[in-house]
Amino acid sequence: MINVVKQKTGAVSFLHVCEAESFSNMKPTVIFVHGFQSVKENNLHYAYLLAEKGFRVILPDCIHHGDRDSGLKSQQMMQAFWEIVIQTIHEIDILKKHLTELGFANETEIGVAGTSMGGIVTFGALRKYPWINAAVSLMGCPSYQDFARYKVDKFLEAGFALPFTEEQLESYYAKLEPYDLASAPSSLNARPLLCWHGKRDTEVPIDPLLTFVKANKGYYKNKPNNIKVIVDEYADHKVSREGVLATVDWFAEHLTQNIKERYHAGSIKR
Repeated sequence: MINVVKQKTGAVSFLHVCEAESFSNMKPTVIFVHGFQSVKENNLHYAYLLAEKGFRVILPDCIHHGDRDSGLKSQQMMQAFWEIVIQTIHEIDILKKHLTELGFANETEIGVAGTSMGGIVTFGALRKYPWINAAVSLMGCPSYQDFARYKVDKFLEAGFALPFTEEQLESYYAKLEPYDLASAPSSLNARPLLCWHGKRDTEVPIDPLLTFVKANKGYYKNKPNNIKVIVDEYADHKVSREGVLATVDWFAEHLTQNIKERYHAGSIKR
């Protein structure tokens, strides 16, 4: 049986999904982040499939979403997009500390994944946290500053007025640099990374991802199987069943690798 428990640490509310009979045991853990204007419950199908494989899964609500809804209107939410992304990156570390302090997870056995905005968060978290052992980005973008410029252009094309000058925007883009994986691709350190993207996606276009992967495959020359991109030729901004199953398989293969190696070496007992 799979348990789904609503919990909270500090301001961060989340669903804790795990096999009931081993709920209190230390397990490889996946923190899975939802998309923009979505909620944690919308990713329960990922969590269930991962939990069946023996993972602990944490589904947090980002600020202004789900249990943390603050009543922002759509345009206000758009303007808060990068605030949400950056705060969520910091909250991933809060969740990691919470899980390790309780003995639910080992720092070397934690992965991060997400859809859309959650995929973008995943790339930023890889830039910030060397402890992330494996990651999956579904419909994400690693190039924060380029994507921010793209979204501003789309915002203006839609007829909205931005309450910022050009100088203010440039200053804002610069503040994204510490989280921009494209600015520091070496921070990947050949960690396992799966990217899924629909070729017809106009919300988060695929080209920046493909450019990033092509430019930085050299970082994986000694571990070529640690990076993979799945392009769905017919998908737009919605993950296919193939993408869901590929996510589960990726963590089953890569996030448990350290555990298997340690078991084989006889260095741990559980």
